[in-house]
Amino acid sequence: ARMADEVLFQFLHNELIQYVYKSAEHGEMENGRCITRLENMGFRVGQGLIERFTKDTARFKDELDVMKFICKDFWTCVFKKQIDNLRTNHQGIYVLQDNKFRLLTQISAGKQYLEHAPKYLAFTCGLVRGGLSNLGVKSIVTAEVSVMPACKFQVMIQKI
Repeated sequence: ARMADEVLFQFLHNELIQYVYKSAEHGEMENGRCITRLENMGFRVGQGLIERFTKDTARFKDELDVMKFICKDFWTCVFKKQIDNLRTNHQGIYVLQDNKFRLLTQISAGKQYLEHAPKYLAFTCGLVRGGLSNLGVKSIVTAEVSVMPACKFQVMIQKI
């Protein structure tokens, strides 16, 4: 059933994007608002998922421990694979690289699709931010695509 789950998740994610963009009258300015809505939806889902995933987990030692959990367990639960690379500057910035991001593999590798990439990344940025928030870590999460379907999620930890 795993393959079916994956296809369903991708389908649901696409429908979510369609829904958010249809409900906004298309103006150039609206795009930012749509991205924010998708990110907020992801945030709420991330909060809920983290609660389920961590109920039997020991407390995390530190920030890096939390990030490793996000890259391994959380990412595997959602995307059926781990993050390919985690880097940090040890000053609150983490870069999570996924070389074959599931939600981008379905849009073609053509350059013309690059401009649509933010739509396909917003929900996941929210997912990570929401998950971290429920683990007591306040963050700003952004994503960028260099070469499809690889992408990097940058997590900036905000000290409270």
